[in-house]
Amino acid sequence: MPKGYWVARVDVYDQDAYKNYVATNGEAFAKYGGRFIVRGGRFERLIGSSRSRNVVIEFPSYEDALACWNSPEYQAARARQEGGAEMDAIVIEGYEGAQPGEG
Repeated sequence: MPKGYWVARVDVYDQDAYKNYVATNGEAFAKYGGRFIVRGGRFERLIGSSRSRNVVIEFPSYEDALACWNSPEYQAARARQEGGAEMDAIVIEGYEGAQPGEG
């Protein structure tokens, strides 16, 4: 079964409000098997628009990724941001097919 991923781009406007969110979102991620693949870090915009922070979280399945987003635990964490950040986010299913150069 393909894994599921959250891909988020974030601009933080209020560090204290964003810290409230970060302090509480781990409960939902742990409950649904979320694991950070990218959490901030260096990046270079190559084309198109970007935000100041990028996050990729891996889940055991697409369904788990959606369930986490919709969970009461995650929605409560989001509410704690108090408008401290603006985010673009998607949930996407992983790919398990052939890779370039394979058979």
